[in-house]
Amino acid sequence: MEEHGWVALLRAVNLGARNRVSMGDLRDLFAEHGCTSVRSYIQSGNVVFTSPESERDALAGRLERAVADAFGVAAAVVLRTFDEIGRVAGSHPFGADTSRTAVSFLAREPSLEQVNGLEELDVAPDRYVVAGSDVFLHYPNGVQGSRLTGALLERELGVPGTIRNWRTVTRLAEMARTAG
Repeated sequence: MEEHGWVALLRAVNLGARNRVSMGDLRDLFAEHGCTSVRSYIQSGNVVFTSPESERDALAGRLERAVADAFGVAAAVVLRTFDEIGRVAGSHPFGADTSRTAVSFLAREPSLEQVNGLEELDVAPDRYVVAGSDVFLHYPNGVQGSRLTGALLERELGVPGTIRNWRTVTRLAEMARTAG
């Protein structure tokens, strides 16, 4: 049976005292649900794994239900293939300085109408680039106090997503590259 490489990005896991999930327990849960070569990165719900499942929505839904049942946490599970996470890590659109860049990984691609609606908002000095189901974010003054938040993106684009800083994006891409 062919194995497919996936990166799971769980939304709103281990934010302060909220939605606590041990990464060891999360890795075990993924393994119990047919995932192999399961590794996690930091404590914010990043899991790199392989699975015979090739259907993104079915796998994400199954993992979301498993996390909710096991931990009582309703966390969206956003999936990217190994190739997709590699393309994101190789596509920094804001010049050489990556220290103030993040990516919002969306559960699905927003409509053109939704993206156009986002363009009507004043989020300066922050910038963004929507590329399919990924939104590259640049925070020249840092994230603290920014108008360009994950909640704003979800509301305007109508799609759940989860944000990772650039260091995490590149580390996940490296983990995927060495796993696959």
